Amino acid sequence: MERYRLELVGITYNQIESGVYAVILRQVGGNRRIPIIIGYPEAQAIECKLQEVVTPRPLTHDMMMNFMEEFGIRLKEIEIHRLPSGVFAADMIFTDGTNVRTVDSRSSDAIALAIRADAPIYTSAEVLDEAGFDPDEQDNRSKNIPAQQEASSRKQSGDNSSSSTKTIEELRVQMQQAAENENYEEAARLKAEIDALEKGK
Repeated sequence: MERYRLELVGITYNQIESGVYAVILRQVGGNRRIPIIIGYPEAQAIECKLQEVVTPRPLTHDMMMNFMEEFGIRLKEIEIHRLPSGVFAADMIFTDGTNVRTVDSRSSDAIALAIRADAPIYTSAEVLDEAGFDPDEQDNRSKNIPAQQEASSRKQSGDNSSSSTKTIEELRVQMQQAAENENYEEAARLKAEIDALEKGK
């Protein structure tokens, strides 16, 4: 069976339906992407790792990594597939160096564990054909927005944000407080803001 490797692009938030997120996977060496709808806890677990947010106690997937390390188990890879209902699921392939075992999983949990274990993510050609999309083919929608209007919007957004700009140190303190309060989504958001400010220096 033909397989394609995927890489994690990031997470998007559905502004229409509260608490709904989508994890975006991109075809390695290609341009097709697969969006997978996930809930807040799963988005939080993935975002914390992406933003390298340090939590005072291990999250569930961090605990799983600690468990695997203690027992000499390694996550070799995961494979995303679709159930007949259309819901995404995943097979997690584990090994102890001798035996190989496959464990059924929700796709979001498998992805959260894979990015911690640095394990490759695969899917079939069938899934990529059915659920994948090419963002370049959807560029025509954005081209309908006049460039002048877009620039004006960016300028206005920049003006609003400049009045509430905080120092990196203040943001670091807030990020740490958010992590200690287990508000990991806010901590991840603050970490992304810090990174953006540091890159802009």
